[in-house]
Amino acid sequence: MISASVSETIQFYHLDPMNVVWHGNYVQFFENARCALLDQIDYNYPQMDASGYVWPVVDMRVKYVRPCTFGQNITITATLREYENRLKIDYLISDTKTGQKLTKGFTIQVAVEKSSGEMLYRSPDFFIAKMEALV
Repeated sequence: MISASVSETIQFYHLDPMNVVWHGNYVQFFENARCALLDQIDYNYPQMDASGYVWPVVDMRVKYVRPCTFGQNITITATLREYENRLKIDYLISDTKTGQKLTKGFTIQVAVEKSSGEMLYRSPDFFIAKMEALV
């Protein structure tokens, strides 16, 4: 499947009172990697909008394995696992230097027709064809 990675250095503003990354910031890390992945397949948010579909996140899971700490360099990798009926993207956050797994998770997005607000139970045909040409 297709993957993309981004890097981040943990800053003071990412931390909670216990001096580890606040749990809600992991969603933003996932989003940064997801945008890199969507750029790679040439279907990021502007292309989604132009296609007449929006793809809201309808499910998300996060498994915190080890905390991220101030000054730590992390790599966030997003991998597209499913695309026929929904977008399922897996995420892995690891320490850039050691490769140690820190956090993992996934998101599920579904296609919604902008004009009607109707959710599709299958990804649009043009999107499936686009993905099959890439994989």
